[in-house]
Amino acid sequence: MATTADFRNGLCISYNGKPCSIVWFQHVKPGKGGAFVKVKMRNLENGRILENTFNAGEKIDLISVERRPYQFLYKDDTGYNFMHNETYEQIHLETDMVDNADLMKEGQYVEMMFLADEERVLTCELPPFVDLKITYVEPGVKGDTASTSSLKPATLETGAVVGVPLFINQDEVIRVDTRTREYSERVK
Repeated sequence: MATTADFRNGLCISYNGKPCSIVWFQHVKPGKGGAFVKVKMRNLENGRILENTFNAGEKIDLISVERRPYQFLYKDDTGYNFMHNETYEQIHLETDMVDNADLMKEGQYVEMMFLADEERVLTCELPPFVDLKITYVEPGVKGDTASTSSLKPATLETGAVVGVPLFINQDEVIRVDTRTREYSERVK
């Protein structure tokens, strides 16, 4: 059992029976009345942001979560299959459990967050950036500028479509930000 004095960003707590991670908090001591703590939490099951106000010193339930490295093996009709990097244990996840799954290629390493008490998968996260080859993009036209405001759609080797600058051509390898699904840079 912990109290609101133990709050820090990234702390995992149980809120209304749901696993949550603290994203932001602020201790407030008004001139009149008792102190309180404003909190923004991310529900680890569905990713929604929740806001709440706790009284200062209020008891909270901490939960134990573990991050484990896995490698993506293949996709089938029911979802995605992964293998633990050290124990070689295989795990199957439903399609809706993996964010930005269309940016994931076979052999890709991911990090899964488990609720330690129940051995239940909460999240499956890709690395912040992935390098992917462009399989189709309209060719650039002479005179196109390299301005960041002009983007054209490019189909990647995984089937995902992202906007790329006009000077990018087919068969080039680019780096994609998996958090925003945006082009980052060309890979040499």
